Amino acid sequence: MEFCNIILQEEGRIATLYINRPKALNALNEDTLLDIKAAVEYFGGSDELDVLIITGAGEKSFVAGADISFMQDMNAIEARRFGMLGQEVFRLIETVEKPVIAAINGFCLGGGCELAMACDIRICSERAKFGQPEVGLGVTPGFGGTQRLPRIVAPGIAKLLLYTGDIIDAHEAFRIGLVDKVVSSEELMDYVRRLAMKIASRGQVAVRFCKVAVNNGLQTDIDRAMVIEAELFGLCFATEDQKEGMKAFIEKRTADFKGK
Repeated sequence: MEFCNIILQEEGRIATLYINRPKALNALNEDTLLDIKAAVEYFGGSDELDVLIITGAGEKSFVAGADISFMQDMNAIEARRFGMLGQEVFRLIETVEKPVIAAINGFCLGGGCELAMACDIRICSERAKFGQPEVGLGVTPGFGGTQRLPRIVAPGIAKLLLYTGDIIDAHEAFRIGLVDKVVSSEELMDYVRRLAMKIASRGQVAVRFCKVAVNNGLQTDIDRAMVIEAELFGLCFATEDQKEGMKAFIEKRTADFKGK
């Protein structure tokens, strides 16, 4: 596939999506969001790909935010439309049935932080910087930041970051639970690829059911969430992966999963 503002690479069962506007610190405009949407749809529909890594081209930035030069002259209707496009694309990332890992290298601000929060797992380098600085521009976050941030970190911490627009470093982001691991800049991509390969080596039906169970369960009460889990657990026993996985365990060998 050909894109204007991203690069999509495939290696084995792993796809890597690079936001590729380094001169603009990988800021998100409409074309970039549409590129991301098309790439995620392709990934989701591919039988050859199991895990998606999203990262930023260059060493300075994951995504420094939505493109201010693109937004500054918008009226209220145009801004709402742009916000809803970003929400649609990030919700697609959140709900695609396969795992998505954010590899965060540098600035992860505004729309970039919102993009990272839509991913299943967030791994960052020690140089990463995080924040929702939109109030300093006279606007609110528009791509889901006011909703995902308080679901990931404590609501009070989320409000502190949202109301002040403060930018935090990688270790503070880890402390509050915004990211899942901090590694060196040199190690980042190798670490994330190893993680993606480990996930891809597991039973993919089960991995995808785990994502559905977690995402859907978090949005309902615990009793309904347990029903969701039980239903998905039961469905696993209608798969070839379950038969192979348990047989391999009994036979003390590595399972050869087919994703069926």
